Amino acid sequence: MIKRTLFFFLAASLSFMVFSFSDNEEGVATPNQNVIKTIVVDPGHGGSDAGAHGEYSYEKDICLDISLKVGKLIQQEFPEVKLLYTRTTDSYPSLHGRADYANENKGDLFLCIHVNSAPSKKVVTGYKTVTYYSKGKKRTRKVAQYKRVPSTATGTETYIWGAHKSEDKEIAVRENAYMLKEDNYEKKYGDFNPESPEFVALTLLKTKQYFKRSATLAGFVQDEFAKVGRVDRDVKQRGVGIWVLQATAMPSVLVETGFISNPDEEKYLNSEAGQNEISVCIIKALKRYVKWLEDKKGQDIMPDSFEEKNTTSRSANDTREFLEAIDKKEKAALVK
Repeated sequence: MIKRTLFFFLAASLSFMVFSFSDNEEGVATPNQNVIKTIVVDPGHGGSDAGAHGEYSYEKDICLDISLKVGKLIQQEFPEVKLLYTRTTDSYPSLHGRADYANENKGDLFLCIHVNSAPSKKVVTGYKTVTYYSKGKKRTRKVAQYKRVPSTATGTETYIWGAHKSEDKEIAVRENAYMLKEDNYEKKYGDFNPESPEFVALTLLKTKQYFKRSATLAGFVQDEFAKVGRVDRDVKQRGVGIWVLQATAMPSVLVETGFISNPDEEKYLNSEAGQNEISVCIIKALKRYVKWLEDKKGQDIMPDSFEEKNTTSRSANDTREFLEAIDKKEKAALVK
């Protein structure tokens, strides 16, 4: 976990101020936890989009099977949490639709399930003597013979939205700001201006917080996979970005559960035992994540609600003071 922490400290520093990570020992989430209210589970692909395929199965089906198992365990371990799926059948919600659905339902966590794939390899099986003519003379040469064999790639990796996509994530947070979703917005927040420097700074801070939380959960997921002997391919950021991760205004991770292109992995991913093991690992990671959030109360969690009646009188130069005041208020509220 220390290695993962160092990686994300360096990566995030390229685009914004970085929070320090911490890794707590595994603990059981309290039955009355209130740090997560809504979880959105997103089975990748679906419908006409089959995703990757192996010798006999398709990614979309495995994603749905594992997602439903994960959801069932969430309901057992966190009965107070509102559980939502972007799909529960062989249908294809658009990527924009998935993100919009999560945002509209004010998700606290977006959990996307996928299956990985790697190209087959070309190997030399022998050489064939070939006759040809050059300048009227008969000549021979040996030509390599090839065949394609399935990839041997194996293991799991978990993606978070890329630090280089922080601007996209910030826009998503700003456009789906929790306070703007409330019916009594004007009464509760007065003339607070969502275009003000203070509000822009607040959404930037929330974006950084989501990066920290996403990376922390992703690290826990990979740790749990490693414990059961799965190859740990680490936490990663995809260079071109992943839309559902950067467009969701909440912490979000995408779990690549294994390689369907590897025959052994394909059997594992389609087996009841394999799917159950994957699901249990994700739930154990989620329980550690909830405990981590609870332990972090009063340290870096931004408020779910606050009154700031005089913010419009502040100038852009007072943004730091504004953010410090919010953080101080949140710490005081959570310590009680």
